[in-house]
Amino acid sequence: MNHYNEWTDGTEDSTSPWAPLPGVRTGDELTKGERAADTVRNKMGSWGFVIMFCIFMAFWAITNTFVLKNNAYDPYPYILLNLFLSMLAGLQGAILLIAAKRADAVAAEQALSHLTISKTSSEIIHRIETDLAKNTKLTNELHKLNKELRELLEKDRGE
Repeated sequence: MNHYNEWTDGTEDSTSPWAPLPGVRTGDELTKGERAADTVRNKMGSWGFVIMFCIFMAFWAITNTFVLKNNAYDPYPYILLNLFLSMLAGLQGAILLIAAKRADAVAAEQALSHLTISKTSSEIIHRIETDLAKNTKLTNELHKLNKELRELLEKDRGE
């Protein structure tokens, strides 16, 4: 897993929504299954997929109805297409669950990364507050000494 300071080494995929977050694995750090789940999620959940699916459905219908007419490979009411769509629907549930499981894993990595960053930030802020309190105390002492020095100098001039 990446550490906070190692996330900017330039090896992350800039198109990945997870790339800029420290502690979230990307690229070669992922298993083949995780990369496949990300790819399927990104492709099936896109307008490109919807448009290509509509084009395929229109092609199938036009080819069977008008082009092949009496020699159609899938006579009405498109039983073969219906079978393919049923199989696709059956697989889509499993595919979506795989993609959701991967999204949950990414969310868990992000949460752990945010927790680590938050703890580190809290420690740094605490050290800064401590140093600021010390500096404030020293500054107040300097003001007090400066005031005393001015009073002594005024006393010396007045005598």
